[in-house]
Amino acid sequence: MHGFRVSNLLMTASVLVMTISSRLSSVGAAPVQAPATSGGGGAPAAPHFVVYTDKGSEPAPDVSKISGFNTVAMSFLLTSGAADQAKAWETLAQAQKSSIKSAYQKAGIKLIVSAFGSTDLPTSSDAKSTAAKMAKWVQDNNVDGIDVDYEDLNAMNAQDGKAEQWLIDFTNALRTQLPQGKYILTHAPLAPWFSASHYKSGAYTKVHKEVGSKIDWYNIQFYNQGTEYTTCDGLLTSSPTYPGSAVFEIMTGGVSADKVVIGKPGGQADATTGYMAPADLAKCVVTAKGKNWNGGVMSWEYPEADAQWIKTVKGSSFQ
Repeated sequence: MHGFRVSNLLMTASVLVMTISSRLSSVGAAPVQAPATSGGGGAPAAPHFVVYTDKGSEPAPDVSKISGFNTVAMSFLLTSGAADQAKAWETLAQAQKSSIKSAYQKAGIKLIVSAFGSTDLPTSSDAKSTAAKMAKWVQDNNVDGIDVDYEDLNAMNAQDGKAEQWLIDFTNALRTQLPQGKYILTHAPLAPWFSASHYKSGAYTKVHKEVGSKIDWYNIQFYNQGTEYTTCDGLLTSSPTYPGSAVFEIMTGGVSADKVVIGKPGGQADATTGYMAPADLAKCVVTAKGKNWNGGVMSWEYPEADAQWIKTVKGSSFQ
C-alpha cells in the first residue's frame, strides 16, 4: 500500500465481500553515545501509541514532531523488497541509522517496519521463506521489529482457511528469527476480521487463538468501513454490522485489553471513512480507559498524526 488504507467491506446476498483496499501515497538525530543494535529488548508495556509513516522525506520523523507516540512504523516492506519509507531507511548509511535510533531510544520510541499493506498479496508466497527474508531485513537494518499489515482481501474473503493458516505460519516463522523479548511483532488487522459471525473460517479470531501469544499487540484498523466505528458506542461497545469487532467485544472474545490498539486516520484525507476529530476520539479513549482498556491508539499517518494530534487524543486519559 502506498498511502492511506482504503478497505471498504460490502455485504451482498448475505455473504461478506470486501472491496480492494488501498492506501494512496502522496513516518534531528542526537549524537551517538553508543552504537544502537537491531532489536530493542522487545515490546514495551502498554499503552502503545503508534504512528505510521509513508509520506515525506524522513523515513523516521524527528522526535520533536512525534512526541507522545512511542512506536513509529515505517511503510512498507513488501514480498518484493523494501519500498517507500522502508526503502528510504534501507538506503541510509549505517552511522545515520544508529544516530536516529539513539535519538529514538533516548525519547522512548521504538522503530519498526510495516510489512505488506494493501498493494501486496502475500498469501501466494511461501510463508516461511517470506518470513525469513523479512526477519533478515529487520536484523540487517537496525529496527526494533515488524508490523504485519496483511490486507490480502480476496484470500481472507475466500473463507477457506488458507489466509488464516498463512498468517499463522508466517507469525510462527517470524518468531523463530525474531524472538519475543528482543523484537516487537505486531499485526494490523481490519476490525471486521474479528467478527466470527461473518468469517466462518475464523479470520483473526482464528489467528489470535493459534498465535496470539506470539503477537505483542494489534494495530486494529477501525476505519474505511462506512459509518461503522464512527461513534464511541460503535467503536467501543457494539458493532451492528460486524458483531464482535468493537473494542470491548474484541476483549470479550479473548484478546487482552493491552493488545487492543485503536487505529484511526490522522486526517480526513488519510482514509475514505472512519475519521474522527482528535477531540472526539479523545472522548472515546476516556470511556475505554474507564473500563479497564489500556491498549493505546494507532494512527495512519504522519504528518497529519503528529505530536499535537496524539496529545489531544490522549487528553487526560494518558499523561
